[in-house]
Amino acid sequence: MPAENAPVGNLDDDDYPAYTMGRAADVLGTTPAFLRAIGEAELITPLRSEGGHRRYSRRQLRIAARARELVDQGTPIEAACRIVSLEDQLDDALRVNREMRRRLDERGTDT
Repeated sequence: MPAENAPVGNLDDDDYPAYTMGRAADVLGTTPAFLRAIGEAELITPLRSEGGHRRYSRRQLRIAARARELVDQGTPIEAACRIVSLEDQLDDALRVNREMRRRLDERGTDT
């Protein structure tokens, strides 16, 4: 559920911290302790409200959901967080590789 008084333009922003810890836990079907644990493992870093309460974005919820899948399969939480982190790094590297190949292909056709 989006934060109250949130500017309408932020509702489509995947990085907007619209979810409280309780709501995020409900959406994920998990507990606040799970969210704290993946925060302590530095998989996600929730933003803090002015009152110091954790706030989560949709992007962070997707990351947490992937970690939860692994934990539900029996993977220890620390290992699940590392796996998700490595998966993200691999996705980034593959994206950079595709972009570099595209640029090289463009150079080859320009000469």
